[in-house]
Amino acid sequence: MNWFLFSSPATFYPLAGRLVPWFAGAAAVLAAIGVYVGLIVAPSDFQQGDAYRIIFLHVPAAWMSMFLYVVMAFWSALALGLNTRLSAMMAQAIAPTGALMTLIALTSGAFWGRPTWGTYWAWDARMTSELILLFLYLGVIALRNAIDDPRRADRACAVLTLTGVVNIPIIYFSVQWWNTLHQGATVSLTKAPAMASIMLTGMLIMAFAAWFYAIAASLARVRSIIIERERGAAWIAALPEVRMSDAGEAQARRAASPSECGGRH
Repeated sequence: MNWFLFSSPATFYPLAGRLVPWFAGAAAVLAAIGVYVGLIVAPSDFQQGDAYRIIFLHVPAAWMSMFLYVVMAFWSALALGLNTRLSAMMAQAIAPTGALMTLIALTSGAFWGRPTWGTYWAWDARMTSELILLFLYLGVIALRNAIDDPRRADRACAVLTLTGVVNIPIIYFSVQWWNTLHQGATVSLTKAPAMASIMLTGMLIMAFAAWFYAIAASLARVRSIIIERERGAAWIAALPEVRMSDAGEAQARRAASPSECGGRH
């Protein structure tokens, strides 16, 4: 298979359309299983009681907030280095989902911190660097909306994204570099997990659910971006969904024109 074939928006668009329902369906199924394991099957924690169960939402969201930024930086680097349109579109599509995951991580962490630490927020290194990550996502989105020329916006957003990627290792290693309220890593590649296996299973299931959701949302969003940015292309005009949309707009204009004429008389 020639993977470079799918670097063209015209060939990637139908592929993304075929993949979206599969990833969305898998995300829904895994989320249902993960919620059942996390809320029903997993036992209470001997220290935190049932308050710990928010980890089944908080930890996957925190993982995805960092992972999606790295993926966005990867696509931004390709867009900047190879000047590929689809890479810039993928980076653009990922940003809102990354911002959502970061917001979920921050808010769920705040609700977990209240019964655990006695406060919703503390300006410790992990929480502050995660908040900076949210500002980076929002900054990339705002910068793109502020620049009318899509190609100039691609380059500016790519530079901002690649500059901000230095924040990812700061988030990850913050609990090792500084004294923080935030606990250390629960799951590590170099040592056994510091939690019961059923708890870890539920958390990993939710992590895959978040991952598949992010893929489905990004693919669905990039399809809309492709239509918007490739609007003048003949293959876009031939798409059934575009023809239906154009026909609906034309019908709406025809329906509105008599009333406008009547209003002038």
